[in-house]
Amino acid sequence: MRESFVSRYKDRKSLARRYDSRTTIFSPEGRLYQVEYAMEAINHAGTCLSLISKEGIIMVAENRITNKLLDDEAAQEKIYRLNSDIICSVAGITADANVLVAMLRQQAQKYSVQYGESIPVEFLVSGMCDYKQAYTQYGGKRPFGVSILYGGWDTHFGYQLYQSDPSGNYTGWKASCIGNNSQAAIPFLQQDYDYETATLDSIKNLAMKVMCRSLEAKLTCERMEVATLCRVNGKTEVHVLTKSEITEMIEKSGVNEDESLGQEVSKRM
Repeated sequence: MRESFVSRYKDRKSLARRYDSRTTIFSPEGRLYQVEYAMEAINHAGTCLSLISKEGIIMVAENRITNKLLDDEAAQEKIYRLNSDIICSVAGITADANVLVAMLRQQAQKYSVQYGESIPVEFLVSGMCDYKQAYTQYGGKRPFGVSILYGGWDTHFGYQLYQSDPSGNYTGWKASCIGNNSQAAIPFLQQDYDYETATLDSIKNLAMKVMCRSLEAKLTCERMEVATLCRVNGKTEVHVLTKSEITEMIEKSGVNEDESLGQEVSKRM
């Protein structure tokens, strides 16, 4: 009986391997393994977090490259400015992210030249997701191993936040987290975040608390990138915080001094 069980297990495993390298063929269970593997790559990437309020958007990304020999000015970014009204953060394979960010910037520029106005946020997101979805449907290509958080403002819907995954699916959010420990961060956002009462300062503090709960060590300016997007005098302002400003934000939130937050992190680890 044990031998028959082992043989059935081996047969099932070998059957699954037949579909591992084929992005366009469904397994007998109705799964696309290459898409699932791409999503798994994101689960091992640095954490990216974004929240919106009626006053603006904050985007925080974990920077795992903290080597002292690294040139800060030439370092790989985790948060990108796509145009004057839209920013994004990426989790996954950096090389794939660079390709997609370049395409997003190009599409935003083309729309601006053609129509004389900034591209709507969801229009840009949906166009990119159509492109990503095609890589799950045609042979000879693999899915992009990148999940992206888009934050932006347009005249149609105001402040918006979208999340996309390698399958080409995208959804709108008020607050979201991707990357390593994102599943642990979501419950904290559900508990502490309230869009109706949220201000730009309050979501800054909440973002620091959630990041502290997601990372294994105390927050430092070297471990994070932070950007804000808000409207000032009828114009969209995107501000990428300097290291000193990030340090000030961490100190203001008090997360490194809060022992209860550190205990929660250790319990989840």
